[in-house]
Amino acid sequence: MNNSDSILGRISLTRRHLLGTLAVATASAIPIAAYAQAASAASGAGTAQAIADHFSSVATMQGEFVQFGPRGEQTGGKFYIQRPGKLRFNYDNPSPIRVIADGKNVAVGNVKLKTWDLYPLSKTPLSLLLAQRIDLSAGSVKSVKQESDLTTIALGNNTVFGSSTITMMFDPKTYDLRQWTITDNQGKDTSVMVFNVKTGVQFDDKVFRVPYEVIPGTAAYRD
Repeated sequence: MNNSDSILGRISLTRRHLLGTLAVATASAIPIAAYAQAASAASGAGTAQAIADHFSSVATMQGEFVQFGPRGEQTGGKFYIQRPGKLRFNYDNPSPIRVIADGKNVAVGNVKLKTWDLYPLSKTPLSLLLAQRIDLSAGSVKSVKQESDLTTIALGNNTVFGSSTITMMFDPKTYDLRQWTITDNQGKDTSVMVFNVKTGVQFDDKVFRVPYEVIPGTAAYRD
């Protein structure tokens, strides 16, 4: 198994194929400390948790995505999510990249070269995105910004993945997820905008199957 500190180290090398959204300016988001000093503090925190609860309640979803890398490179494809912990990204041709999370690990594969890299799910920002319940009381909230057409929540956990963050953007009326950005420990963003999303879908188990049998040194992780 690759002993990189986190998946984000790998993302810095193959960022155009990995997770994030349209450049979300987290620096402009309102710090939680400011909410504590404002009259709307309780309302803001309550809204953020309500949105997180709504997103957490969506057990399965699938759709299409467009991904933007830190240099403006653009790719697209289809995604599948099953809570808790499971995700698959199939990139459109000519990209050979697949990203699969099976609840334990995240595998990043090149199906053309038949190579895979494996990372513990718990050491990536995806662990927050794919959690059974996103709990904003655990000190993971970095910032919240509320606008008439968008609510932005930035999450991070220094004990899990250092200075990296995941910023999620929601429709303030429907609480639906619009896009998210992963900012690595070098401050570079990889962004994903989702559309044509369907929820409540059923998946075959093989959708989220990581091919441990072809990844050297992962026998202990095989079912």
